[in-house]
Amino acid sequence: MFRIKKFIWLLLFGSLWGISEVFVGGVLYGAMVPRASVYLSVWAVFMLAVARGMFNKPGTSTAISIIAALYKLVNTSPFFCHICGILFLGIAFDLAASLLMKDQSRVSYRSVLAGVAGAYGGHALFAIFVTYIIRYEYWAGEGLPKVLDHIFVNGSLTAVFSILAFPLGQWIGLNGESFSRRRPGWAYSVALLFSIIIWALGRIAA
Repeated sequence: MFRIKKFIWLLLFGSLWGISEVFVGGVLYGAMVPRASVYLSVWAVFMLAVARGMFNKPGTSTAISIIAALYKLVNTSPFFCHICGILFLGIAFDLAASLLMKDQSRVSYRSVLAGVAGAYGGHALFAIFVTYIIRYEYWAGEGLPKVLDHIFVNGSLTAVFSILAFPLGQWIGLNGESFSRRRPGWAYSVALLFSIIIWALGRIAA
């Protein structure tokens, strides 16, 4: 039963990340907003932090990124590089949080370090993978300058915002976990309802 309830929360966080990629990302990229991916990454960091506050276990962030990637894949035209970006950000934060926040049940400087490390790690993994491993044309054509720009400009911008977003998200998650223990039935019902609504909105707009 605990695993089912935990999955409901992970489904909600992944769905909230995914819907931002589909709707907010669609608006930002459609309007050609500079550094649009940074805004999406900061929201993703916040969602990952809330989840870590509630469930500080290895694999949590990766699971959320898979749900977010699936939401984007199902509800919009598939952009392979965007899907990779979502997955690598989740994996990087999983590694950072698992190493720096092990057994941590409060907000501390390690939360800030995990946010910053996850931001740089996610951008670095993604840029290197699409440029040098699968050699995605849009990235491989520009090569090292684009890789460095993504890591040290987009990554740095995301890291700066993560200094606030990650501890804040973790704090909300810690309080949310406490509330869900006091009102388990109500909390899980609301989480499931919102997840269903989010997926329904995605299918309606698709």
